[in-house]
Amino acid sequence: MLSSNSSSRVNCEVTEAAVPERRMTVVCLGAGYVGGPTCAVMALKCPHIDVHIVDISSSRIDAWNSEHLPIYEPGLDEIVFACRGRNLFFSTDVDGAIAAADIIFISVNTPTKVAGEGAGSACDLKYIESAARCIAAASTSPKIVVEKSTVPVRTADAVRSILESNARPGASFAILSNPEFLAEGTAITDLLRPDRILIGCAESPAGHAAMAALADVYANWVPRDRIVGMNLWSSELAKVAANAMLGQRISSMNALSAICERTGANITEVARAIGLDSRIGPKYLNAGIGYGGTCLEKDIRALCWLAHSLNLPEVAHYWSQVTAINDWQKLRVARQVLRRLHGTVTGKKIAVLGFAFKKNTGDTRESAAIALCKFLADDGARLHVYDPKVSADQIHADLRHAGVRDADSSVVAASDAYAACHGAHAVVVCTEWDEFKAIDFARVHKGMLRPAYVFDGRLVLDHAALRKIGFVVDCIGRASPAPGEEAAWNAVEAAASSKAAAVISSPTKKSLVPVFARQDSGLAPATS
Repeated sequence: MLSSNSSSRVNCEVTEAAVPERRMTVVCLGAGYVGGPTCAVMALKCPHIDVHIVDISSSRIDAWNSEHLPIYEPGLDEIVFACRGRNLFFSTDVDGAIAAADIIFISVNTPTKVAGEGAGSACDLKYIESAARCIAAASTSPKIVVEKSTVPVRTADAVRSILESNARPGASFAILSNPEFLAEGTAITDLLRPDRILIGCAESPAGHAAMAALADVYANWVPRDRIVGMNLWSSELAKVAANAMLGQRISSMNALSAICERTGANITEVARAIGLDSRIGPKYLNAGIGYGGTCLEKDIRALCWLAHSLNLPEVAHYWSQVTAINDWQKLRVARQVLRRLHGTVTGKKIAVLGFAFKKNTGDTRESAAIALCKFLADDGARLHVYDPKVSADQIHADLRHAGVRDADSSVVAASDAYAACHGAHAVVVCTEWDEFKAIDFARVHKGMLRPAYVFDGRLVLDHAALRKIGFVVDCIGRASPAPGEEAAWNAVEAAASSKAAAVISSPTKKSLVPVFARQDSGLAPATS
């Protein structure tokens, strides 16, 4: 379990279970963001099971066997170092591991197709198919094969067809769907204390027996009432649908944030009001520069393609708007930076704080920072990027892939936030790292050109304090004062907070605090 004082410190002590006559062997094909943490936790909680994580990439396996793991996730290092060599093993011997396995997890990449039918939406299942062929070729005994990767509905049919068509003597296969529901940055917490474990199986005695076997593994640390059985297709669809719903919530709040900026409403207050509704709840209601990571974007696009392929164009159009709003939000913030800097950023230094798609991870895939950096770099900005967990090589590689010209020379990966901000015209916060809240912005302000701008794309900074220092502050979901209006703006905000408290205690009093609305010429009191 997680210790009570820190979500990133993990109790890695185990209570040895009674050792069965024959130890079960679990194998995971794919040593990535899902397979590595999932099977590390399984090894921690099931000391009587041998867990092997295999991958064809020798460099990745070498990293898993080193003191510097290939991915960053709070709490992961402690678990791997405690279990590695005991009942957790990393290897490139794919065939040997499959041959010895009782349960095989397929946890390989399912990227979006970049060419051909469905390009930009449909999942490319070449790695799933390759994994299935490897399993068939190396198996001579019964296996439980588990889809861990996020896949389109009815992918299990394709896996079954490959396995059964290529089965060797003595081999038989029961196929399960067991999707992951991990959020990067909290993956270890999610694995140790999951909301639910879904296991989908075929409606047959063999399918139900396989489901029971996998449920018994999870029951070593997950309460039985959180292990939910269903049919294969429901399980496959549930994962994609869950991510689509999460993306929908974020895009809904981002769409509302634009309305807030034009009307004087505060998106943080609106989100709180919405989240207090027990039918909705407070999670995933934070507006920002746009969601990132591979899961939400990829799964929503895959759902759109599924609806299209099923001749459901209205459904496809509905879900496509979630990603359309997300793309629009990223560029909307970038264009606001351009407008604030008098319509040009050519030759101007812009500090970008945060490059990972969210805090507590080094993952940059589909990060909103990439789209923003490309927009500003294409307009001639000199970008200085700082992220505590993303390397310079990764930053440059992502921007080259996005089409930024001369990314290696035109974009600087700064050593810290102060180096990134020194001499800058503007600071843009793209990732909600906690350390950004502790930056000495008075020091930052002294080293910046004037007027000094801060664009808070994650709503993590103290805007009143920044304006008091002298910054011009723009943020998501709140109207911002024009240059020179900061003092009056802060006074109005303070008065509004005080007046709101007074109104709550004395409901009959009428508030005299003006509401501000954005107009073409700037900000002015709204008429009542």
